[in-house]
Amino acid sequence: KERMETAKGILYRSGKERGREGDTQMTEVTIIIPNYNGKHFLKPCLDSIKKQSYKDFVTIVIDNGSTDGSREIVEQEYPWVKLVKREKNYGFCNAVNMGIHLSKTPYVLLLNNDTEADKDFVKELYVMIKQDKRIFSVSSKMLNYKERELLDDAGDMYCVLGWPFQRGVGRKASYYKNAAPVFSSCAGAAIYRCSIFEEIGYFDENHFAYLEDMDIGYRARKYGYLNYFCPTAEVYHVGSGTSGS
Repeated sequence: KERMETAKGILYRSGKERGREGDTQMTEVTIIIPNYNGKHFLKPCLDSIKKQSYKDFVTIVIDNGSTDGSREIVEQEYPWVKLVKREKNYGFCNAVNMGIHLSKTPYVLLLNNDTEADKDFVKELYVMIKQDKRIFSVSSKMLNYKERELLDDAGDMYCVLGWPFQRGVGRKASYYKNAAPVFSSCAGAAIYRCSIFEEIGYFDENHFAYLEDMDIGYRARKYGYLNYFCPTAEVYHVGSGTSGS
């Protein structure tokens, strides 16, 4: 059995209760948005999710003990969002692990609160990950929120010196028009195949926040799975909003 909890009061589901890939009678995607005192980011983020061209998904906001009114905004203005209230900040990894376990879908899409998604963002990620069962994750085309012609991330890479880096950061987005394999996906805006989590494990909560996506992408590769970049799934990213910094 899976471990039963990493946060107080949450009983995790067995993977056997999760829907099967390709079941046309069920929702296949859950969007998971971790939040900590990100009130000023949540509205543009959730508004962009509401406008998606592909609409067959569930949205969960995992709130890590916010005190800035974030919870009230979600409850009052976004009743279609499932809000999970936590008593303190357990970190990004613990929050997304909770969201993954709470989901019942074959795929989960992790999304930072400080983002604004293009209308086809969810659709493009979903279409790509379904193409090959060996694909563990698909990373989006993350663009600079203020300078929108510049890239923030086109998938993450790992150099021979042991340093991780954001592929394409600061470069013109127009240079990155093709799908490509990457070392790992940036968990700030990426879709994952849930059945593989059950094989390789979940996000390592020792990281709390940052580099957890490199770690899990590396684990997936060791098991023979693939991580890809999708150039048509665009999202605008502010930076550091999810951590509350």
